[in-house]
Amino acid sequence: MNGKPDHSTTLQLFFFATLVIALWNAEILFRKEPLREKWRHTVLNLHFLLTATLVQLPLTLAVIKVSEYTADQGLGILNRLPLPSSFAIRFLMGFLVMDFFEYIYHYMMHKTAFLWSFHLIHHSDTELDVSTTVREHPGETFIRVSFMVLTVYLSGVPLAILLIRQFIQSFSNLMAHTTISYPARLERILRWVFITPGLHKVHHHDSMPYTDSNYGDILCIWDRLFGTYRELEVSEINFGIDTVSPSEIRTFPNLLAYPFLKKEKKQEAEASSEPIPQKLYVNP
Repeated sequence: MNGKPDHSTTLQLFFFATLVIALWNAEILFRKEPLREKWRHTVLNLHFLLTATLVQLPLTLAVIKVSEYTADQGLGILNRLPLPSSFAIRFLMGFLVMDFFEYIYHYMMHKTAFLWSFHLIHHSDTELDVSTTVREHPGETFIRVSFMVLTVYLSGVPLAILLIRQFIQSFSNLMAHTTISYPARLERILRWVFITPGLHKVHHHDSMPYTDSNYGDILCIWDRLFGTYRELEVSEINFGIDTVSPSEIRTFPNLLAYPFLKKEKKQEAEASSEPIPQKLYVNP
């Protein structure tokens, strides 16, 4: 270790924090949301930053070590393919491979009951905004970064390409959750290749089949290839999950405990719960 990974990680965190603050303020400016309500919602979601940091930092070191190990040993898909030495081509291939693995990860989080019990905490947010990006159960943080360790080992993506992709991924994920929309024409053009804010908001619709669509991380090409691509008019999108009791997810301790509730208790709570309040996403 020569210190460069740590410096890059610090730079990425600074970039992430700066963009979050800028988008959060832009949401107030363009959406004119009540500041008190926005603070309440943001503070709840920011609780997950602490749990994410405690879980993610040790595993991030494992990601770095595995990336260095695969490079030294010539392991992984990229190290076995007869690719030219051009960094641009290797970056493109590494980017595509990692993005495909992210699609697989996201698909699995929705299709496996145990994994979904953690991932639904992210989907349970009925007031989607930039702070929703960090609303991730620590159990999912552990699963997600552990899966990244595996994908880095299988793909053999060099650390430099991985770090560049993380910057792009951070920007893409934050933009996907913000209440600010791209201009309609730009949105239509970009969604041929990329997961745009409009497409990801469809993914956060509260009911099927839209919840199980648009799994892509940065690119939407995998959704188009595998039949999980869907569009929905903005005026029809309701954020949240229609199978979760609001009383079970009202506080941070509730959100942490929910995946560990017994199945029978979950079903009882959901059956007796009041209707989930719907908040329509309105295009600013």
